[in-house]
Amino acid sequence: MAPWFTVVESFFKILKAELVRFNTKEEAKAKLFEYIEVFYNRKRLHTTLGYISPVKFERETTLN
Repeated sequence: MAPWFTVVESFFKILKAELVRFNTKEEAKAKLFEYIEVFYNRKRLHTTLGYISPVKFERETTLN
């Protein structure tokens, strides 16, 4: 199994556990955007990236 596949499965597992139901399509879009752009990419520490956020990882690898 490719390593990226495991990361994707992990993402969807967490997403399903934390964001279960939505009342409208607009609510789903807003909550998914907030979860991915605000929490997942900027705050959540990722084990595959050495326990840093994707934004910090990208900043550090781009500068080096």
